[in-house]
Amino acid sequence: MTEPLPRRRLGRTGLEVTELCFGTSPLANIPGLYGYDVTEERAVATVLEAFESPVRFLDTSNGYGPDGESERRIGEAIRRRGGLPDDLLLATKVDPDPATGDFSGARVRASFAESLDRLGVDRIALLHFHDPERIDFDDAMAPGGAVEALLELQAEGAVDHLGVAGGPIELLRRYVATGHFDVALTHNRFTLLDRSAEPLIADAVALDVAVLNAAPYGGGMLAKGPSTTARYAYGERESVRRAALEMEAACDRYGVPLRAAALQFSLREPRIASTVVGVSAPERIRQTLELAAFGIPDPLWDELEALVPPRDTWLDAPEG
Repeated sequence: MTEPLPRRRLGRTGLEVTELCFGTSPLANIPGLYGYDVTEERAVATVLEAFESPVRFLDTSNGYGPDGESERRIGEAIRRRGGLPDDLLLATKVDPDPATGDFSGARVRASFAESLDRLGVDRIALLHFHDPERIDFDDAMAPGGAVEALLELQAEGAVDHLGVAGGPIELLRRYVATGHFDVALTHNRFTLLDRSAEPLIADAVALDVAVLNAAPYGGGMLAKGPSTTARYAYGERESVRRAALEMEAACDRYGVPLRAAALQFSLREPRIASTVVGVSAPERIRQTLELAAFGIPDPLWDELEALVPPRDTWLDAPEG
């Protein structure tokens, strides 16, 4: 498939991005998390296929895999191609020291330097503060802390735009409210089965902060199917699985794959700048594009909305 994908504003950055972004955590070869191995050749081939696809947005992280394996494999693909495609936005993330857990300003700079070295690039257009729940908010915001270091990297011209990427919604809202971040990335919390991210999305829209929505399949349940796994967002969630089974039955009545509905739930939301979908093999590139284009009748969306599980089953259950 070579047709261009629709592009959307990346908040106040002045950039436009494709509505799909490929995530690269699976390429780091983490069988304990994903349940399968990914060889280096398969990973590099996947990235090269992504470079040739209509998707012009790639997301990775310093902490994906031991010793930044995802970044290293992307760097190898960039080297084999002879450079990063000019029209592709590459985003990465800073992470704590894997041995000590240090997430100080000094560590942010070290993490960023490691990423540049592995990727073989000299600057990053979009750099995320990754999983800030691993550090106290006040410590992160203190002089010499992680956020100050990120702002310094931006001021020095090494980074164009800053994002915050993590789990707990209330914490992400606090970081967005600082005004320091142009992008907020949420995962597993805006899907067919979970709407925890709604308050974050509302805040971001009000501040013209772009929202990236990762893991639209909920860590696998909505891709593999609830009859295959009860795992949602890296944990067994039987109550969520029951709702997913009803959604799967509704999709079957319309001849629509559940995973197509799961992906397009995010794509059809205008407040989402781009949907981040993990890929683990070259053929996943084509399959993702096909799911994004699959025809879904309007009545099915009404049925799926009526089947959303109760708020108290969501990852960040709203209070009240």
